[in-house]
Amino acid sequence: MSDLRSSIENASPARKKWPWVAVAVAVALIAVVGFTAARGGSDNKAAVGGEAVHGGTLEFALIDYQRSPDPQWGTNYAESLIGNNVTDKLTWQDPDTGEITPWLAESWEYNNDLTDFTFHLRKDVTFSDGTPFNAEVVKANFDQYVHGDEKLGINPNGAVLLPGYIETQTPDEYTAVVRFKKPLASLLQASSFTANAQPGLLSLSTLKLSAKERTDPKKVIGTGPFVYESWKPQVNTVLVKRKGYNWSPPAIGHKGEAYLNKIVFNSIPEASVRTGSLASGTIDATLDVGTTDEKPLADQGYKIIHRSVSGTAIFFNFNSQLFPTNDIAVRKAIQLGWDREAIKKTVLTDSYSVATSILAPSVPGYADYSGSVLKYDPEEGKRLLEAAGWTEGPDGIRVKDGKKLVVKLLGISNLVVNKPAYESIQQDLKKIGIDLQLTVVPIPDYTANVAKAKTDWNISAANRSRNDPSVLNLVYSPLLGNGAYLAAESTGINLDEVTQVLGKLELTLDPAARKQYAKAAQDLLLDKYALVNPVYNPSQVIAHADYVHGIIFDAQSRNHFVDAWKSNGK
Repeated sequence: MSDLRSSIENASPARKKWPWVAVAVAVALIAVVGFTAARGGSDNKAAVGGEAVHGGTLEFALIDYQRSPDPQWGTNYAESLIGNNVTDKLTWQDPDTGEITPWLAESWEYNNDLTDFTFHLRKDVTFSDGTPFNAEVVKANFDQYVHGDEKLGINPNGAVLLPGYIETQTPDEYTAVVRFKKPLASLLQASSFTANAQPGLLSLSTLKLSAKERTDPKKVIGTGPFVYESWKPQVNTVLVKRKGYNWSPPAIGHKGEAYLNKIVFNSIPEASVRTGSLASGTIDATLDVGTTDEKPLADQGYKIIHRSVSGTAIFFNFNSQLFPTNDIAVRKAIQLGWDREAIKKTVLTDSYSVATSILAPSVPGYADYSGSVLKYDPEEGKRLLEAAGWTEGPDGIRVKDGKKLVVKLLGISNLVVNKPAYESIQQDLKKIGIDLQLTVVPIPDYTANVAKAKTDWNISAANRSRNDPSVLNLVYSPLLGNGAYLAAESTGINLDEVTQVLGKLELTLDPAARKQYAKAAQDLLLDKYALVNPVYNPSQVIAHADYVHGIIFDAQSRNHFVDAWKSNGK
């Protein structure tokens, strides 16, 4: 790790403090030209010719359901989306520029080593139980978020997001100093993170509760614009407006309490039922719109809004230890062996795009590999396999050393595009002699099977939301997520090289240097070792009635409803 620190010392000095002039310019730009874009294309107040209407209930549908009201635990879209409206974060990331801007922290600074981050907190924030938000609360949250609490049954949910966390110091009531053993350039983005197992800030009373006790939604207390009214697993979650709320992120331009009185998040697994419920007026809006439903709904006058999910593409992570994906020829043949244009034409809508890197195009440092390792070249795929000793068997599936080229994939069915995209790839790979066997299941089943992925599955198909190039370190570093199951016995792969190349993403906040490090990381993952096959860039697609306005997409494409309202007043 000393080499990592040396790299920081030799880098250009990082900006130390929040640039307040830039804030003013950014907010002005949002107000003048960026209002709609920041909200994922939804209508704004001026567009409908009037002020927002206070009151009403928004009936909102999702494919998933909330398995626990605890936002620091939840990992599916329903859980992160709902948690974002009950809790707040220290900072807000602009969904268009990636800029980290104030929220519960008014300003911050950090040391040259990027190991100490000092946050200066707002003094007017309270939890919905009336207790104050201060540095003591930040410390208690970070300590438990990273370390967990075995006695309470609380897992260390933030350990991967905040590696090397030492402590949070509290020099005064409204100053929190978050300290790390090693550089963590991504900490500022992590302080705004809104996706998997997010650092939504909870009250001291909630942090004292066990995991079981946190299944009582009314005991899960945040500072957010909404509070829990009820939670019925696999049915719905109901939030009601938090009275007195007045600390939305300045960048979104919302003042005061939420407009809506209530939001009902309905779990509706079947796409046809979600669409039918919208058409009948039973619900006002739905996430997870089926690709075949987008145009018909738009033609009927419903608004379709979407934002691509920043972070990784939907990926096939190759198991580098398990036959036959321990062979780089197999991994490269899978990258080359399927027709991306066919998926674009037959599976995706304009709300989605075919992946051209492991990073989504919205993430700083993204590079385009569509003309090289991620192009459709089945003949080259065949050549690689033949050169590696894979010969065509009587049924067309290749064989080596008496073993067939069978690749087992575990995937998630919660995104509507996943299964049809995988089936298209399956058909193409069969043409070059690869038998891709699909198991695409709901999240609970996927989670259960992931526990056996190291020994049972050649490919784990999913994605990771995070609008920062350090998502690559988080997912693939052997020290963190280790998505390719790298080990000392991984054929032809230098573990130290992978660790060092990915680790450099945490060394600096200088944009030029991070772009260089991100390119090196993508080269390593996609080309040199072929550890991943990106498929498509996922998107969160919402259809809503024309009387619904102001739904916000954040930088991880999760939704916030503090600015949402209904012009029919119901």
